[in-house]
This record gives sequence, C-alpha cells and structure tokens, in this order.
Amino acid sequence: MSAAETGVASIGKSVEIRGEVKGSEDLTIDGHVDGTVTLTDSKLIIGPTARVHADVSARDVVILGNLHGNVTAGARIELRNGSNVTGDLRSTRLSVEEGSVFCGKVDLTAPTPAAAKAPASAVAAIGLVVETAAPAALFSPKPVN
Repeated sequence: MSAAETGVASIGKSVEIRGEVKGSEDLTIDGHVDGTVTLTDSKLIIGPTARVHADVSARDVVILGNLHGNVTAGARIELRNGSNVTGDLRSTRLSVEEGSVFCGKVDLTAPTPAAAKAPASAVAAIGLVVETAAPAALFSPKPVN
C-alpha cells in the first residue's frame, strides 16, 4: 500500500528539508530534516534511514533512526531497536526497546483528564524513570515518589 492509500505523508530517503515542517496528518520521515517538526494531533515516524536534527512535537512519536533534538508527544514516545536519540523527551508514556541509544532527560507528565479514566495498570505505567547505560541494561524502570 502506498502512502497516499494509507493517508500518511512521507519524506523520502533522498529528500532534505531545512526549516519548519507543520501538518495535520501522520508523517513518516526517511530523509534528512533540519529545523522543527510540528504535528500536534498526528503521529510522527522517524524511519530507520532518517537523520533528523530538529525539535519535534506530535501526538505520538516513533523513532527508528537518528534524532538530535527535543521530543514532545501528547500521548506516547517509542524508541525502537536501532534508534539513536540525543535530546530531552516529554510525554505521558514512554517505550524503550533494547538496542536503542538515548542521551538526555525524560519528563513523564501527568495524563490528560481523558487518560485519567484509563485502567489503573495504564496509569501506573506513567510513574517511571528511565535510566540508560550499556545496551544490555538499557531500560531500568523505577517508581517515582
């Protein structure tokens, strides 16, 4: 299925953008972006071939490639195996797979009132501190007091 059929915009491997990227639809970046990316109510996927030097903001952010910049997500940030992130992360939920590399601070904020009605197990997942060390011990959740 093509990007047009799925309703997802795409920045290809050979595309280089310098400046501000804004939109109201889901976006996949596989090329190079230098600047800012703002997709307030949409999902941003930074593909495995992407090189992004930007502060990014979206509802959901999934990172498989290289990102140098701060990330703000209204709902969730996912650092997938092979990702390399340098910058601060701010969201209500964070997922870190083994094999990802992260250098920065994590700020897990309180859920919005709609998320407060979620089951207790979902809300409990919010109070985590992420420490990164060697890849074998990449994710170490600790309760926040």
